Amino acid sequence: MTHSALALLGFAAWTLALLVAIVTHRATLTLTGKRAPNSFSPAGTDVSPLGGRLVRAHANCVENLPIAVAVLGLALVTGHSDVSEALALPYLGARVAQSCAHVVSTSNPVVVVRFTFFAVQLAILAWWIVGLGRVLLG
Repeated sequence: MTHSALALLGFAAWTLALLVAIVTHRATLTLTGKRAPNSFSPAGTDVSPLGGRLVRAHANCVENLPIAVAVLGLALVTGHSDVSEALALPYLGARVAQSCAHVVSTSNPVVVVRFTFFAVQLAILAWWIVGLGRVLLG
């Protein structure tokens, strides 16, 4: 499996892992009788600050996954994953690190760290788009 394919699979798996964490947290509250199944706010903030951060980290992955699918998918299906290979795993690492920072805290230093990991992802995506554009458009 190429690093590009692994990064794509890893991003999807990480998004699913965050969703499973949300579901597990809510199911536990429901099964222990602490919350009714239909009483959860979509934002997650009614459960706990951690619950709200977890929901937001998952939503952020869902918002950004289509971009990764488009760019890495294009590289893979056109046979030009050489454009994305070198930075595919750092991209995935920055995504996971951003989510972890998102879940851990909203303090100013951690938000700066979170933004830094997000900026790394944006820079890598831009690099890939330019590289793919050069290869595909000649």
